Amino acid sequence: MKSVPPKTSINTQQALRYSRQILLPGFDLDKQEKLLSSRVLIIGAGGLGCAAAQYLVAAGIGLLTIVDDDQVELSNLQRQVLHGEKDIGFHKSQSVKDALVANNSEVVITSLFQRLSDKGLREQLQEHDIVLDCSDNLVTRNQINAQCFAAGKPFVSGAAIRMEGQLASFTAKPGDACYRCLSASFGEQNLSCMEAGIMSPVVGIIGAMQALEAIKILTAFGKPLVNKLLMFDAMTSEWRRFNLVKNSHCSVCGDATPNKC
Repeated sequence: MKSVPPKTSINTQQALRYSRQILLPGFDLDKQEKLLSSRVLIIGAGGLGCAAAQYLVAAGIGLLTIVDDDQVELSNLQRQVLHGEKDIGFHKSQSVKDALVANNSEVVITSLFQRLSDKGLREQLQEHDIVLDCSDNLVTRNQINAQCFAAGKPFVSGAAIRMEGQLASFTAKPGDACYRCLSASFGEQNLSCMEAGIMSPVVGIIGAMQALEAIKILTAFGKPLVNKLLMFDAMTSEWRRFNLVKNSHCSVCGDATPNKC
């Protein structure tokens, strides 16, 4: 994998490009430089991944790896906004990369057309600072959680279905709740968008929020959703926030569980 060289200072062109972020109180040049040297792994190039990736690349991250083993289908175009009609039948990860390069050619972007095994995910985690879980199934989400906790890497989890969305950030620190603390209470049924449907802008809202959470974590800016679960009801346009409590008996992060997988 290509590495991102350490950024010591922002050049004039970058200062102009990212000026609206640099102007934010408390963000400034130092935090933009942190973004420029950051390495992000996105699992899933569907609706969530498309929304999150475009904002991260536009914001000026240094390196992005997109992982997806699926191909673009006509039914994807309703919500997966980085794919076009010309991309039908092609790899989603490559389609997303092509669209992102057109936006910001300075970002090092790699596309992986595969489903990562535990070993493969561990290898990728060694090369990245944070993971965005933009997958569409519980098995993958639990896999990401377990491997991120073992590697001590933060990740941002997003999900959307029907007219609902949810968002949470996890630090992989022993004292904080992990995704398994939440998902252990889920039933075995795991509906997909194909089965239950999804309103197009809902994935955009959640995916954009995932990008925002990642930026906050990477730059230590603001307060990320750690030990919090944010739920979005698109029918009423209301957000609800819940506390996530660490489960001492959790199979991943519980007190008796070693920090390995």
